[in-house]
Amino acid sequence: MDIAALIAWVVTALGGFVLLARWISRGGLRQQQTGTTRFPAPLVFGHFLLAAAGLVVWIVYLAADRSALAWTSFGILVAVALLGFTMLARWIPVHRTPATSAEDTTPAERHLPVPVVAAHGVLGAATLILVLLAALGVAGS
Repeated sequence: MDIAALIAWVVTALGGFVLLARWISRGGLRQQQTGTTRFPAPLVFGHFLLAAAGLVVWIVYLAADRSALAWTSFGILVAVALLGFTMLARWIPVHRTPATSAEDTTPAERHLPVPVVAAHGVLGAATLILVLLAALGVAGS
């Protein structure tokens, strides 16, 4: 279960990197001043940094086999999921709004690929469940 959680977390992180790179390359950071984006930079980077920190704690847990580290990772992952749901709630109305021809008024998150957003969310949920099961000691993890 521990290794399955690690694999799910890494694959989820790869999808997150794709989304982050796409948001930045489409002007997400520049749009902070104009208010065009619905994603505040602290929300985006908080999600990213907490997820990375949780992954590091999980890797340390795998090396040290201390249950407190597994529960710490789970707690961090809950916060990451809450930030992710916040971004999803902000992304859905932007995605549903018809695209405008003016690129400078189009939020950067409008360009996020739906399959990657969906896969990132599903894999994130699977990671959360796998980490919880591992922390509980299910399946001899």
